[in-house]
Amino acid sequence: MSRMTADLHEAVIVIAREAGQAIMAVYEGAFDVQRKNDDSPLTAADMAAHQVITDGLRRLTPQWPVLSEEAADIPWSERSQWPTYWLVDPLDGTREFIKRNGEFTVNIALIEQNEPIFGVVHAPVTGETWHARQGRNAYRRVGDVDAQIRTRAPATGALKVAASRSHRDARTQAFLDGMGDIETVALGSSLKFCRIAEGTLDVYPRFGPTSEWDTAAAQCVLEAAGGALLAPDGRAFRYNRRETLLNGDFVALGDMTLPWRVWLAQTQDDANGHARSA
Repeated sequence: MSRMTADLHEAVIVIAREAGQAIMAVYEGAFDVQRKNDDSPLTAADMAAHQVITDGLRRLTPQWPVLSEEAADIPWSERSQWPTYWLVDPLDGTREFIKRNGEFTVNIALIEQNEPIFGVVHAPVTGETWHARQGRNAYRRVGDVDAQIRTRAPATGALKVAASRSHRDARTQAFLDGMGDIETVALGSSLKFCRIAEGTLDVYPRFGPTSEWDTAAAQCVLEAAGGALLAPDGRAFRYNRRETLLNGDFVALGDMTLPWRVWLAQTQDDANGHARSA
């Protein structure tokens, strides 16, 4: 991790902001929407940000490969040999971009030995940038001013729970129903993790596929702020350990003492109950 210097840290933030500017240049005009092989949407903004980020990172660190959502067809036999690499989502929340609700981000993470050791999440519409290095503090930058952020712990009273605008399935609803008195907040992209990191949200459950570039940068920020991104077995998320680039289910928490395992068990009970009654 010593290879992530303060100068490199700042240079990557600059790249993320430049990608945000490229996205906004498309966002402010008319644009077409294409469909990728998995039926997910693709716009000129995705590709413009991808180009800015990959060109910038390769200039900065030619020794480290770049794995971007928009150039992910790298054989497992090759990327399984990478000890260190950049993991990038040039435009996280393309559906939100298309809806023009502003809830999309640029995600850049540095992965070392399967762990996110550095993360930058930039919100082009608001100009906010969240960034962190593993083992250090997490920050939210507005303009050129950084403010240290921390999760809300202990989380008391009614919990604020992030729920995706574009993805809300039956298991997620069962999880929410088991939590008791909560306030749900619909929010797109990796902004959900960042709001937990800064203490304005408490929990984000996700059942169903996401990709590794969706979570890595924000996971680093969340962990540095005192939270966690956990698989159902309680393990922290790790990356580039399988041929697939899809994540499994997870729960993101600001306060790790919350009874998330109980809530998770209730979703399984609910699913079993539906199966018995079918």
